[in-house]
Amino acid sequence: MTDLVSATFVTVFLVTVLAQAMPLILAATGETIGEQAGVLNLGIEGVMLIGAYSGFVATLVTGNFWLGMLAGAVGGVVANLAMLILNVWLGLNQIVIGLAVTLVGEGLTSVLYLQNYAKTTTGLGKPPALAIPGLSEIPVIGPAVFRQSEIFWIMLLLVIAMGFLLTRTNWGLSTRAAGQKPSSLDAAGGSVMKTRSQAVILNGVFVGLGGAYLAILTTSTFTPMITNGLGFIAIVITMLSRGRMSLVIITSLIYGLAVAIGPALQVIGFNVPADFIKMLPFVVVMITLIVFARSSVVPPALGAAYTRGAR
Repeated sequence: MTDLVSATFVTVFLVTVLAQAMPLILAATGETIGEQAGVLNLGIEGVMLIGAYSGFVATLVTGNFWLGMLAGAVGGVVANLAMLILNVWLGLNQIVIGLAVTLVGEGLTSVLYLQNYAKTTTGLGKPPALAIPGLSEIPVIGPAVFRQSEIFWIMLLLVIAMGFLLTRTNWGLSTRAAGQKPSSLDAAGGSVMKTRSQAVILNGVFVGLGGAYLAILTTSTFTPMITNGLGFIAIVITMLSRGRMSLVIITSLIYGLAVAIGPALQVIGFNVPADFIKMLPFVVVMITLIVFARSSVVPPALGAAYTRGAR
């Protein structure tokens, strides 16, 4: 009986780690695309919230989780239009506009939720799991890792594909040139404006997907400020990962581990204060930042508007 309980506990723990890590993986992927092109999106917290609310409403109305994820992506792109127009096209300050997007996203989603859904129970349930033959039968790890929803696997494949595109294709080379030395991209016949515009749109898609995943699959509901600083953590992870998706995934899993370990300690029997549990993920992120900050590398043109012909 003890072995059965222990195995079940570890399985649930691993499921929680993955559920908490995936929204961060998606958001950090979107931020990686933007930063590699030279666009610092400090509005990622607000964009995630808009993606989460859009995905929640679409899933609640239609009962279709895929439409919910699509709505989250669309919501992320719409939320990023301010970054696209004001930052990329008009060259205004990226930090100011980004913070404004965060504030708008927080306020707008909170008001809409309180107006429309605060008085009713709004659980979404869970999508059916996809059991991978053979692998899903592995004790402990199999049920946790290889019995995820189809959405989980598609999102993971999208992240891996984006990592390949950024590092192995001409489009990725142009994107990184826009953040490293935009004048060289311009001189080679590329368009810095077009490249950064594409990066901001993709940023919105992935960040919106991260918000939608958080609401639809991780929590199965939406509450005001559901992201709880997750967008800012994604920015830190992006800077530490140096444009490498493998590091984005690893550092996001560390965050998921930090989130899951607090409740796990309580289940085991340790008397852990609730405030410590809430604080632990942020402490882990701060320690990681302190340890690896010197090795972090950001594109030289990050946050700087580009004007053709300017020196």
